[in-house]
Amino acid sequence: MTIEKVMNAHIGRYASKRFDWHAFPSNDGYKDLSRAQARYIGAGGSPKTGDTTTMEPDHFTLSIMYKEPGKYAACHSHEIEEAFFVISGVLTVAWEQDGEVVEIDVTDKDLILNPPWVPHGFRTPGVEPVFMSVMVATGSAMLPRYKYHPKDNPELAPSFGATPEETYPFDPNSSHPLQQLMAKHAVRFRDQKTEWLPAGFGRKIYVGKGAIQPKTFRNEMFLVPRGISVKPYKRDSEEAYLVIEGYITVGWIEGDKVVEQHLGPKDVIKNPAGQLHYFRNEEMNNVTMMVVIGTAKPDDFEFEAA
Repeated sequence: MTIEKVMNAHIGRYASKRFDWHAFPSNDGYKDLSRAQARYIGAGGSPKTGDTTTMEPDHFTLSIMYKEPGKYAACHSHEIEEAFFVISGVLTVAWEQDGEVVEIDVTDKDLILNPPWVPHGFRTPGVEPVFMSVMVATGSAMLPRYKYHPKDNPELAPSFGATPEETYPFDPNSSHPLQQLMAKHAVRFRDQKTEWLPAGFGRKIYVGKGAIQPKTFRNEMFLVPRGISVKPYKRDSEEAYLVIEGYITVGWIEGDKVVEQHLGPKDVIKNPAGQLHYFRNEEMNNVTMMVVIGTAKPDDFEFEAA
């Protein structure tokens, strides 16, 4: 297979995705749980692992979820970590422990990492829908384990297992163990410092050194001004770009062969481990993209301006 075909097979175009309203069979029949999923890398927690329109996962999956106002996801847990990155809208994420719930509101470019076995759910409290990217730290199917589902507990399911008296807003200064745990796993775009690299672009670390401690994968936000290009680089693990704003040119190199593709908002490219590649912003506007790296290990290289 030519490098052009291989590269094309590692790109998910938002325009060609079809959202699946039945990605999670446990939601069927419960209109308040309705959500739609577009799968890019792996099944993303859905049992639909045979979807041939997705890329094969290695160390993480990546999907985009659409949730309408007033809907919620029932309280559940996983045996692995799962990240929610808000693309647009306002999302309330709730964590439950022993009948108590802590809720945090996150919005555009915020991220929360749900640790293994921590029961969690979410709702869309605003008047606009939510687009969010979900990243699950496994390449195999990993179905949710529900703790408060309307099938079994219709009274407490909408509030994730707690009464109003036992539901608390997020407070990073609280001494409550669940509050302290959440404070270590939530990153707001507005609060996270931007590191401007010598290569000419900015980076915000969400999951990695100085932020949420990684176990399986890392998350970083790249802010690429117009006119900026980096020299080719490669990683020992796979890396995905999810474009949030703007348009970016990505190139792959194989011997003396160079191929390029142009990516726009909600497009995804998965750069395989060992693949020499680069990116360049040759458009009129700046580019923002979420980068997912399939290892907890820090980089062993420095980006260089082209």
